[in-house]
Amino acid sequence: MVAVEFGCTVAVLFSLLIIGKADVYIVTIEGEPIISYQGGVDGFEATAVESDEKIDTTSESVTSYARHLESKHDMLLGMLFEEGSYQKLYSYQHLINGFAVHISHEQAETLMRAPGVKSVERDWKVKRLTTHTPQFLGLPTGVWPTGGGFDRAGEDIVIGFVDSGIYPHHPSFASPNIDPYGPVPKYRGKCEVDPDTKRNFCNGKIIGAHHFAKAAIAAGVFNPSIDFDSPMDGDGHGSHTAAIAAGNNGIPVRMRGHEFGKASGMAPRARIAVYKALYRLFGGFVADVVAAIDQAVYDGVDILSLSVGPNSPPATTKTTYLNPFDATLLSAVKAGVFVAQAAGNGGPFPKTLVSYSPWIASVAAAIDDRRYKNHLTLGNGKLLAGLGLSPSTHPNQTYTLVAANDVLLDSSVVKYSPSDCQKPEVLNKNLVQGNILLCGYSFNFVVGTASIKKVSETAKSLGAIGFVLVVENVSPGTKFDPVPVGVPGILITDVEKSMDLIEYYNISTVRDWTGRVKSFKAIGSIGNGLTPILHKSAPQVAIFSARGPNIKDFSYQEADLLKPDILAPGSLIWAAWSPNGTDEPDYVGEGFAMISGTSMAAPHIAGIAALIKQKHPHWSPAAIKSALMTTSTTMDRAGRPLQAQQYSETQAIKFVSANPFDYGSGHVDPRAALDPGLIFDAGYQDYLGFLCTTPGINSNEIKKYTNSPCNYTMGRPSNFNSPSITVAHLVKSQTVTRTVTNVAQEETYVITTRMAPAVAIEASPRAMTLRPGASRKFSVILTVRSVTGSYSFGEVMMKGSRGHKVRIAVVAMGYQR
Repeated sequence: MVAVEFGCTVAVLFSLLIIGKADVYIVTIEGEPIISYQGGVDGFEATAVESDEKIDTTSESVTSYARHLESKHDMLLGMLFEEGSYQKLYSYQHLINGFAVHISHEQAETLMRAPGVKSVERDWKVKRLTTHTPQFLGLPTGVWPTGGGFDRAGEDIVIGFVDSGIYPHHPSFASPNIDPYGPVPKYRGKCEVDPDTKRNFCNGKIIGAHHFAKAAIAAGVFNPSIDFDSPMDGDGHGSHTAAIAAGNNGIPVRMRGHEFGKASGMAPRARIAVYKALYRLFGGFVADVVAAIDQAVYDGVDILSLSVGPNSPPATTKTTYLNPFDATLLSAVKAGVFVAQAAGNGGPFPKTLVSYSPWIASVAAAIDDRRYKNHLTLGNGKLLAGLGLSPSTHPNQTYTLVAANDVLLDSSVVKYSPSDCQKPEVLNKNLVQGNILLCGYSFNFVVGTASIKKVSETAKSLGAIGFVLVVENVSPGTKFDPVPVGVPGILITDVEKSMDLIEYYNISTVRDWTGRVKSFKAIGSIGNGLTPILHKSAPQVAIFSARGPNIKDFSYQEADLLKPDILAPGSLIWAAWSPNGTDEPDYVGEGFAMISGTSMAAPHIAGIAALIKQKHPHWSPAAIKSALMTTSTTMDRAGRPLQAQQYSETQAIKFVSANPFDYGSGHVDPRAALDPGLIFDAGYQDYLGFLCTTPGINSNEIKKYTNSPCNYTMGRPSNFNSPSITVAHLVKSQTVTRTVTNVAQEETYVITTRMAPAVAIEASPRAMTLRPGASRKFSVILTVRSVTGSYSFGEVMMKGSRGHKVRIAVVAMGYQR
């Protein structure tokens, strides 16, 4: 776009100045933000917090220093540019010191050269990374009772959601009449008022509601009529993620006349704070997301749930860990906020993660034990499996099958792609009524311009008994999910089965010499697809879930840090939806949706982290993350090693043995995470040490983003006290150290190790006794036995005399013996 701006001449005449293309830039400047300012500026007291300590935003020192930083931002811009030639969007004072500004490329270059400016980065876009799971995870019987039952699970814990907003009128977010919520003094967030209804977005359950769109507005992509200039969810995604983490317990999931069960969040008594920075058509911008995170931490949230990731790497950033987004999250963690982020949906291909940093819990997506299946029975006796969340046709009765292309009102309607059954007006009701309508699954369904919901509506309006959607060819990566429909309906996803149906239909259908149907003779019936089948093979890593190895830079060099961190349910998750939401065409206008993505996995971890925070209020974010990781499982419900979905040579989905690049430490086990025995703790200095010892990262770059010099080193990044061990480039032998802290009673732990044959592993000491609160170091020695050109996987297991089991994944690639 071209920015047209006004500059005032000496003669006080206005001249129109056309500057080139204007963009949003995120600028960081010298000087400490509130979270790390230790004093030194005349008239302003120190505001820095210790690691894992919240900012006291009520103190005069914090508010006065915040005003000081903002005035410096304004002064810098005022000195460099004419008034009216730029638009400052945000001042960032709490977690990073800088601002977002809408300026031309030429002005950005001027800013880069200005004294006191550390970095100028053009804003980049982010995207959304898009029930039964409480029972699957054992929360009602194993976890909620320890916190006083579901009506106390997550009490007074505030989860912040940086997402697409919320639909506040949904029963999942209603404030209870009995036992209403009291105030949460530690939270200082405010609530916006709906500009249309003038109603407050908050109700006790929802405790804060803001929206951030200045960068989107400056980019010219914000449309208030569909994006909503308020925290209202115009997409559906934000309501869904909030309900997964903290939705009310026991909310009936009703659609199309059927109840699919009761929905509940992981921490149903937790409070919800909404920071809307994502929008339905364009996703979002980092400048808005950073402003949302900054506000959330200032307001005092305990947990941040981020189902958002970059569209592509920021152009000016070399290192995955150092950019305004990750630097802001590092400061959030320093302020004691646990951050769960979706790992990304680029799977099953390697190096597709969009969540890289050690201070973030990066969450992969699993299929849980609930599967919906259906079948079509043909007149020739064949049974064709498919997907269809629908009632059955009348038992013991068959119905005539009619193809959409054979019941057109006239041939001129072919231009409307009639076979995908989106337009009932082009089909002959007299021929469809009382029969089963056959439709084709075209590319329109893949891109979202056609929907199964619309097929169902077409069948119903024409008086059809039901419908069958036939998939005749599959593009690589096509994902089929069951969709609830009110009439009998089924999607035949297997191309071979589709061919069986087409062959039977063609043989049975009598046509004249022109191809026109004289009589429809094919018959069939549709089964009941409403009852789920519970599989013991769960959990399994979902096909779309992003895979490791983790990368340390955008040359895709591998990092000495395991990612993802943990696996959680993320496939076919029922949760609240916004009736305004258009993110999923099959759920437009609905109150619930069943969708998939690591977007759904991250709020599972955010909600479970809230339960841990409730039980252990003084634990650091690293301690919570450690508890989740070291107690996770690498076995499925049948006691077999976890499997992962992968593509076969024919692009069909198959199952392969999973490894830590698929699931991180393993699948979350909430009950065990509440009582982990030992934790691998880490604080702000440890994160700095990790950055300062990672080869290829310039110390000036680290100081630019953290305002901290590299005074602390840990020798190698693999020595960072993570609850996993990764050595991406193992030469001969390497010793890795870890420190554990006992968070239970005195206990003696026996340490055992195992590893794939190419790498030898040994731990020292082999046993240790820790008193409550005590910390002990141990070493793990990795030695190359043979160079295979691939990674070796293993684990360190610590078994306690009181029954605790602490397991960490070990990953290494040998390069030289």
